[in-house]
Amino acid sequence: MAGNAKVALLGTGIMGAAMARNLIEAGTEVRAWNRSREKAQPLASDGAAVFEDPVEAASGADFLLTMLSDADVIEGVVGNGVLPALADGAVWLQMSTVGERGNENLARLAAENDVAYVDAPVLGTKAPAEQGQLVVLASGPEDARRKSEPVFDAVGSKTVWLGEAGEGSRLKLVVNNWIVGLLGVLAETISFARATGVDPQKFLETIEGGPLGLPYAQMKGAMMVAEDFPTSFSAKLARKDAGLVLDAARDRALDMALASAVAARFDEAIEAGHGEEDMAAIYQAAKPRQQ
Repeated sequence: MAGNAKVALLGTGIMGAAMARNLIEAGTEVRAWNRSREKAQPLASDGAAVFEDPVEAASGADFLLTMLSDADVIEGVVGNGVLPALADGAVWLQMSTVGERGNENLARLAAENDVAYVDAPVLGTKAPAEQGQLVVLASGPEDARRKSEPVFDAVGSKTVWLGEAGEGSRLKLVVNNWIVGLLGVLAETISFARATGVDPQKFLETIEGGPLGLPYAQMKGAMMVAEDFPTSFSAKLARKDAGLVLDAARDRALDMALASAVAARFDEAIEAGHGEEDMAAIYQAAKPRQQ
């Protein structure tokens, strides 16, 4: 249980709101803020205190938990007086996916304000977040580990500790490359099935239950077959994550041809108006065109 800790949670979108509710259920005092207040306001009925200003939300908090869209947004919000407002000995749990460069900038900001920083992006989307089943990829100072674990236990089913801050973000990039790559190949496979007169549902049934039949492929493949994409994690955010992978690859002079191709597919889907739909909407860029 997270006990009586006071958590300032900045970012109450699909993921952040679900995490806030699980923290409240664990007995945590949650002080919530979001750039658009209407996304944070429903948490008030769950027991959160909702604030207009992030500095007010952070005032006296034991933990700062950030779940905002990218590193630039986080730096702009947190770098404007949030860290000095925290309680003495507070820990910043940075749980957004920000990539290597973003993580380095945020860690530097924490050091400049003498705040302990834990780099802890999560694996999972809407349903795991709602069920408290996220996997936390945590990295940071050893003395922050004991403090942080009750918070991580409230939002996740598993915490993997990886050493110094930055290790979590690097592992998240590796996993994200696997995820977006699967989506790209799955979209083209279902498109290829339709183009050749094969029922794509038969493809999914054929691989189900065997070593090729990933549950993830079944879930996202069903969306593609139905061409119905209720948002669990948006295509726009998946494209952002693919870009972070490519940034890290370029920094190492590594040619990631497949990742680049998948990123381009996401760009097509987003330009066609599917950016706020689930990331499975990458299919809209790959599906057979009308003859």
